[in-house]
Amino acid sequence: MQNPHYILRPVSPRFIALSLFAALVLNLLPWGHRFWIPDFVALTLVFWNIHHARRVGIGVAFLMGLLMDVGDSTLLGQHALAYTILSYGAIMMHRRILWFSLFTQALHVLPLFLTAQLASFSVLFVINGSLPSASIFIQSMITAVLWPLATWVLLAPQRRPLDRDENRPI
Repeated sequence: MQNPHYILRPVSPRFIALSLFAALVLNLLPWGHRFWIPDFVALTLVFWNIHHARRVGIGVAFLMGLLMDVGDSTLLGQHALAYTILSYGAIMMHRRILWFSLFTQALHVLPLFLTAQLASFSVLFVINGSLPSASIFIQSMITAVLWPLATWVLLAPQRRPLDRDENRPI
């Protein structure tokens, strides 16, 4: 995928909606509140914000955050604030991140995931006054480690076949 002459097909809006819905379902599975389960919605939002910033923006991130708040029974606006900050950072860096390899991209999105998680926990700190342990930030690291796999899976429908048609110029 690092070949600069590789042309991707246009993404289908239905595929974007389906991937966001699948990420929401994965987040709402009864995993319990274990710190090693990645935030699939954040991962998918950052991917679409970086690859198609005009189609998936801050409004979609806010809506997904509200759906996560309702589905997870958390304080209304906690995930919405975190996902909005996450999407803003991803949109601001989307042109720069695409120049790097997948593993370097994972290092660049890690601070985004950490910032979103810090925003979410700061809301809880203001409301409850309790601080989580430092091990809770492992979730952001695991989410960043899944970045190459998520990129490979979400770009799969857009890849052109390797066999070239001699009748088509592209």
